Amino acid sequence: MLLLIEFIICTSVIVYAGTRLSKYGDIIAEKTGLGKTWIGVILMASVTSLPELVTGISSVTYADVPDIAVGNVLGACVFNMVTLAILDAVYRPMPVSAKAHHGNILSAGFGILLLSIVVMGLFFGNRIFSLWWIGLYSLLFAGIYFIAMRLVYFYEKKQISLFIQDMAAELKYKGISTKTAILNFCVNAVFVVIAAIFLPKIGEGIAESTGLGQTFVGNIFIAISTSLPELVVCIAAVKIDAVDLAIGNLFGSNIFNIFILAIDDFLFTKGPILSFVNQNHIISAVSAIAMASIAVIGLTYRSEKKPLFLAWDSIGILLLYMINLMSLYMMRE
Repeated sequence: MLLLIEFIICTSVIVYAGTRLSKYGDIIAEKTGLGKTWIGVILMASVTSLPELVTGISSVTYADVPDIAVGNVLGACVFNMVTLAILDAVYRPMPVSAKAHHGNILSAGFGILLLSIVVMGLFFGNRIFSLWWIGLYSLLFAGIYFIAMRLVYFYEKKQISLFIQDMAAELKYKGISTKTAILNFCVNAVFVVIAAIFLPKIGEGIAESTGLGQTFVGNIFIAISTSLPELVVCIAAVKIDAVDLAIGNLFGSNIFNIFILAIDDFLFTKGPILSFVNQNHIISAVSAIAMASIAVIGLTYRSEKKPLFLAWDSIGILLLYMINLMSLYMMRE
C-alpha cells in the first residue's frame, strides 16, 4: 500500500512539472529558432532520460545487477515507441506522423542504428572485442551519439530561416522572455528528475513482490517507471500542438538511452556489460528496431486518416509491443 502511495505522489509531481516543462520547451524553441525537433532531441530527451541514467548507474555499481540496467534501457526504448502510439490517440486532428516534419526521421534512423549494434553485442556476447573491460560497442555508442546530435543540430539550423519566415507572424509567446522560459524550464526539470529518481526503486519493489525474473522486471516494470517522464511530457507537448517537440523527445530519448548503456559499461568493471546479461534482451532490442522502423514508414508515408482513433502505423507498433510482452513473459527466468 505504501509503495502505491509513493508511486501516486511521484506520478502527480511528474504530471504537473512535465506539463510545464513541455510549455517552456516550446517557448525556448520559438524564441531561439533552434527548432522543436532539436530541442526535443537534446534538451527534453536528456532531462526525461535522467531516471534511466540514475537507474543504470545504481544497477551496475552498488546493486550489481547488470540485467536490470540493460533491461531498463532497452525496455525504455520499446516503451518510447508505445508512447508514440499513445500520442496518436491523444492527437485528434490527424495522425501524429502526418503533423511531424521529416527531421524526426534523422534521429529515428540513428536510434535504429544504435539498437542494431546492441543486438550484435548481445548475440556475440563474450566474443566481442574490448578495450580493458569496456566493450568496443560502447565506444561506437558514444561516437554515434555525438555525431547524431551534431547532424540533427545542423539539419535544424538549415530550417531556421524557414522557421523565422513561417512563424514570425504567428508567435504564441510574445509576452515571455527567453530568460524566463529557460529559468522555468530548469526549475520544472529539477522536479521531474527528483520525482523520477524515486520511481525505479518503487517500481522494483512492486515488481519483486510478484516474483518475476530480473530480465522481465527490467524490461517491463522498471522501464515503464523510468519512461513515465517521457510519456507525461510528450502528452503535454501534443496538447499544446508541439508535436515535433514530443516526437523529437521520444527518438532523442532512444539515442540517449543507448548512450547510457555506454556509461553503464564503463562503470561495470567486470567486463563488457553485454557479455554478463541474459540474451533474452535481444527480444526487446529487435522489438524496438521493428517499432521504430514502422514509425519511420509512418513519418515518410504521412497518412492523413485514422481507421478509428489510431493510424495504421500506431496499430502496428501496439501489436509489436504485445508480441514483445508475451515473448519476454514466456522466456522469463
